[in-house]
Amino acid sequence: MDRMACVDLPAFPLQLLLRRHPEWSVHPAAVVESDRPQGVVLWTNERARESGIRAGMRYAAGLSLAPGLRAATVPENEIRDEIASITERLRQFTPHVEPAWYKNPPPGASPPDPATRGRRRPFPRPASPSGSSDSLLGEPGVFWLDARGLERLFGSLDEWAACVQADLVRAGYRATLVLGFSRFGTYALARSRRGVHVLGSPAGESDAARAVPLDRLALPPPAREALTKLGVTTVGRFLDLPADGIGARFGPEVRQLHRLASGDLAIPLQPERPDVPALRRLVLDHAEDDAGRIVSRIETLLEPFLEEISRKARLLAELQVGFRFERMGDHLESIRPAAPTLDAKLLLELIRLRLEAVRRLPDGVVEIVLVAREVEATPRDRELFAERKRRDLEVANRALARVRAQLGDEAVARVQLRDGHLPEARFAWEPLVSLGEARPRPVDEARLVRRIHTRPVPLPPRERHEPDGWMLRGLEQGPVVRVLGPYVLSGGWWNRPVHRDYHFAETKDGELLWVYYDRSRRRWFLQGRVE
Repeated sequence: MDRMACVDLPAFPLQLLLRRHPEWSVHPAAVVESDRPQGVVLWTNERARESGIRAGMRYAAGLSLAPGLRAATVPENEIRDEIASITERLRQFTPHVEPAWYKNPPPGASPPDPATRGRRRPFPRPASPSGSSDSLLGEPGVFWLDARGLERLFGSLDEWAACVQADLVRAGYRATLVLGFSRFGTYALARSRRGVHVLGSPAGESDAARAVPLDRLALPPPAREALTKLGVTTVGRFLDLPADGIGARFGPEVRQLHRLASGDLAIPLQPERPDVPALRRLVLDHAEDDAGRIVSRIETLLEPFLEEISRKARLLAELQVGFRFERMGDHLESIRPAAPTLDAKLLLELIRLRLEAVRRLPDGVVEIVLVAREVEATPRDRELFAERKRRDLEVANRALARVRAQLGDEAVARVQLRDGHLPEARFAWEPLVSLGEARPRPVDEARLVRRIHTRPVPLPPRERHEPDGWMLRGLEQGPVVRVLGPYVLSGGWWNRPVHRDYHFAETKDGELLWVYYDRSRRRWFLQGRVE
């Protein structure tokens, strides 16, 4: 008979929250819909439940029951990424894995806005998996696995189930695995048990599922409370109720659960298909070391390569070009266009810019591989009379893409502010992916800009008596005519003690320099200038 397993990672978003804050595990903890007093509690740990906190309560009500309650939101994209990672992990044990909640975004869905990337969004109520009819079973952290024929690889299904559960535990998750025969039976038992359970017959699975408490299932709270008042507290008593009456009294969702539990509604396994990127490989008859001829070979691969991406209604966001040299081994180059595209001419131009700096390669190439990083295509609204902006960001981003292709990905960067004690530690350079819309802030008066050197520049020593003035930058700037300061910066006891006396030095030609005297090294340095 067909065998199916259900893996349950109980309160999965809460597990992610406690991995982020392990010190919260000894306190009442909860995942909330939003970080405000009226935010709804979605998941709670055992200590919170002992204090009377239940899912559906307001955050403020939970605090009144347990003043030490720790709560936070879990971003939706973080949960989706973790579910995708676990799905790949489970594919090591079976090729067919169906996550109950996570599905790939539908074709044509808009990609995330770069401006909001990394920003936390409240995690919504569990949604139905890909619009299927088992919406009441669509909770994050639930997976169904196809176990057919795996006893030939693992010796027995008991050993296979133990290996799956042990792998998830090693990854840091609390997991339950039930191996049985039906979708609902394995789900209900996984929600009510811990560890690994292998069922021997469909009849045994059905009897065990009937004894599962009804509050273990994802029923709507009003329906669960009403059924509890009627004395319906187990799945078996729930199945004894007439299906038509269930639908009339509690609505279509509860009736749907009744059909799933009774077996009237049988849903086959709907495994998540792995996303295989487009790939082209060309083995050369003879080793080639001329960059121009290599670009011509890549051109023959590019058209069918882009057609495969287009058939999936996707665009190419990054092209990885791999070279296998005759003696030097493998080498990988990454080509990123300014925006996802299927323009072969544009991609060839970027590849040519990357390779034209080296007319003769250091070794002969014997194999070329093209691998794509794809994104979903987004429909753009095309207006008959489109307003053309003075600053065309697409043209600017294409220019930056050419610079990256010719000089390398690190050639285009921007400054990112950091927390640091010293001025040179309060910023860092990070790669600039694309330019965004300018958002200037209105100011009442013009402000001076302080330009900082990445590394302070040593200066000549300052004499105690300066009859002709202090010469900081040479004769062309003239002597220093005025010095403001000192502004003392000291600290760093946690790493290396620092004591600096900062000054603003104005030269004769009007240049305003930012300098400091390092007492530990007993010399002057130029930190930057003010414009």
